[in-house]
Amino acid sequence: MKKKIFISIFFVIALINKSYSYSTDPKQFISEIVNEAKKILVETNTKEFKSKKLSEIALKTVDIKGVGYYSLGKYRKEITEEQLKEYLSLFEKYFLKSFTSRLSDYSDPKIEVLSVEVLNPKYTVVKSVLLATDKKPEVKIDWRVYTKDPNNPLIRDLIIEGLSLARTQKEEFTSVIESNNNDINSLFKTLKEFIAK
Repeated sequence: MKKKIFISIFFVIALINKSYSYSTDPKQFISEIVNEAKKILVETNTKEFKSKKLSEIALKTVDIKGVGYYSLGKYRKEITEEQLKEYLSLFEKYFLKSFTSRLSDYSDPKIEVLSVEVLNPKYTVVKSVLLATDKKPEVKIDWRVYTKDPNNPLIRDLIIEGLSLARTQKEEFTSVIESNNNDINSLFKTLKEFIAK
């Protein structure tokens, strides 16, 4: 009896792990994420449901901490450990809200994964296109995938029509800090205001 219970538990755990695992091949990895997002972004789902499920995907597939470090730029080395801890906590909330609010308005997006360009052992760019509709033009999207751990690829950036979202964010954060006498608290305040909207 105990053996049967153990086997049942093992299979449940295996199924849970399988449902949350993605391919280690960068192109397949992005294809799986796109397909998962398509199922969420259907018209019948509420915006709240979309936001919740998209956040779950992002937490599993995006290197949010790495993007946060990059977005902070040179200020990462100029703040205390306590400030860095607060920043990373705020950044995760900011990122998830920004990410989900941009995508939640889409219904049934048609994204085609086209090709792969290996930049070096740490980075692979997966090229895709958001197909045009009657209301919206075609959009080229490149996914910058961090592959330092080949068994756990993570998204580090999206380049939309040649514009890096991570770089744009870094420039915005730098601008906020510099226009407030290099006070990191001004960035914290901006992030908190966005999160609270």
